[in-house]
Amino acid sequence: MGKVIKNGIIFSSDGIFTERNIYINDQNKIFKLTHPLAADSNNLFSDAEIIDAQSHYIIPGLCDIHIHGAKGHDFSDADTNGLTEIAAYLQQNGITSFCPSTCTLPEDRLEEAFKSIHGVPDNSSHARIVGINMEGPFINKEKKGSHNDKYIQAPNISLFNKLNKISGNRIKLVNIAPEAKGASKFIETLHSKVNISLGHSHANYNQATTAFIAGANHVTHIFNGMYSFHHRDPGIIGAACDDPKVMIEVICDGIHIHPAVIRIIFSMFGDDRVILVSDSTSGTGMPDGEYHFNDEVIFKKGKYSTLKDGTIAGSTTNLFQCMKNAISYGIPIESAIKAATINPAKSIGMGDLIGTIKPGAEADLLMLDKQFNIIKVL
Repeated sequence: MGKVIKNGIIFSSDGIFTERNIYINDQNKIFKLTHPLAADSNNLFSDAEIIDAQSHYIIPGLCDIHIHGAKGHDFSDADTNGLTEIAAYLQQNGITSFCPSTCTLPEDRLEEAFKSIHGVPDNSSHARIVGINMEGPFINKEKKGSHNDKYIQAPNISLFNKLNKISGNRIKLVNIAPEAKGASKFIETLHSKVNISLGHSHANYNQATTAFIAGANHVTHIFNGMYSFHHRDPGIIGAACDDPKVMIEVICDGIHIHPAVIRIIFSMFGDDRVILVSDSTSGTGMPDGEYHFNDEVIFKKGKYSTLKDGTIAGSTTNLFQCMKNAISYGIPIESAIKAATINPAKSIGMGDLIGTIKPGAEADLLMLDKQFNIIKVL
């Protein structure tokens, strides 16, 4: 039967708001967009359900490409039921696609985690798993953050291929420290197969630039878990800014990065390259208390998620709130939405299917009021 969303102000695929009607076919794909005043004689939608958006905003469902957990569960638990609960929580909060992210664990537990994505429902009640973000274990101990250094290892092509096969070739991102032994060979061999992200690294500018030239194209939560931006050696941050193909993640929870630096990031990189991520952990969507991450107890208190020694351990903020935070920090509305929808989808090679409102894309849509609160996940 299909659906028609009328009278909405939609966030179009070119990153601007415009008045359009959205026609959705019975496979829940966007069929076409029309001007509200345009005559339409298409008989395919003669019996369609009409949704009156009443001049509300219609934006794509958000895409979080870096999330560990929520609702008391973590992807690394290797529990399909727990991952299903995470997917349900995300959908309710306007995040309709995501890449569950691993941390640094032994190989056998990574295998079990990667198996757990099989069986998570793909329906309108759950966010869609669009890939895996393999954040560990190919990182630098000096910049491990809350990762467990017992399981850190050098970039390992065989292990990557093994885990990718287990997941059904679902790995979309893999994080490495480019200064690690074997990193150059890893990038050279795999950059055409997976997006290679630099992070949890002590790489200097030259090391990072060499990695980007070799094929790395992404930065894991910029400013966090890396050599500081310094005027004599700007590290990964400066190297990424210099390379227009590189996309960068930003944790916009109000804890990891100061609002002024969020504004600087958008000024440095423009709104085509910035990706908002939550990096959320199991305490997200839960009351204050003790939870778990990476074989460690983490403590949630308000917006903070920390280890016992005070080390920040991911966030407790979902991506929709991160997007609203960015807007409250002075990032233009269109830029903030783009960084949570169009850009993450594009970064994992799915920009024609998710995170966008255009013919052929999934009709994962949000209706928002003028204060950017969710009225309905459509």
